[in-house]
Amino acid sequence: MGKDIEVIRDKNAMRRWSRERRKEGETICLVPTMGYLHRGHLALVEEGKKRAQRVVVSIYVNPSQFAVGEDFGSYPSNFEGDLLKLRALGVDAVFNPHDLYVRGDGKTFGEECSGTRRTVSCLEEGGENGHETWIRVERLEKPLCGVSRPVFFRGVATVVAKLFNIVEPDVAIFGKKDYQQWRLICRMVRDLDFAVEIVGSEILREPDGLALSSRNVHLSPEERQKVVDQVTLHHLKRIQSSAVLCIAAWFGGVRLIDNMELQAPI
Repeated sequence: MGKDIEVIRDKNAMRRWSRERRKEGETICLVPTMGYLHRGHLALVEEGKKRAQRVVVSIYVNPSQFAVGEDFGSYPSNFEGDLLKLRALGVDAVFNPHDLYVRGDGKTFGEECSGTRRTVSCLEEGGENGHETWIRVERLEKPLCGVSRPVFFRGVATVVAKLFNIVEPDVAIFGKKDYQQWRLICRMVRDLDFAVEIVGSEILREPDGLALSSRNVHLSPEERQKVVDQVTLHHLKRIQSSAVLCIAAWFGGVRLIDNMELQAPI
């Protein structure tokens, strides 16, 4: 049994916790997640423990990265199970806010995202006077997954920026399975001068080769059987430098992503 974990729900309390650690001269690593942790997430935590004296794991299903009709309301969750896994690894704190956004017209955070003609993401159901400030990484958000998920990376960049402002980490760890997301966060940190080191952790796989994902739980046994530049994410016709092969595919009702980094031929 590992040490007890401090579970923090309030963003001001989270900021105070981090600043108290800093006063003691300690460094902080953030591992952002949406919960339902698997071995890949735990590998990110292990990497974080090597890079900082304190590790914070955020567990928050971010509504602004889900479009209407996506799986916001059905995203898998097992918070108590997550805490058991993180306690065994000696994580210092879990940041699990109820909602990170200001909701307009007295609306509160909900589980459903039914949508209207005016709704862009699940967050914008919150009303006229709610959150309206977004971070856009304009070129990197457009290709690949950005084509079919036009609000996704806007939501990711914004919530990660909010987490950085709240937790104030020295280091943040992201899995490279979400390759475009990792590159986009690196670019945002560079362009906006966040004092955070971004570390990309390699993909871990199931015994059958499937990249580890929280959404794998939705795959049936039958469904389980069944090139771009690494920096710019521009499509390539010929590999002449480092590249990455990215795949996004639907299996049943589950959207999965995977990638493989490629080196230029010698």
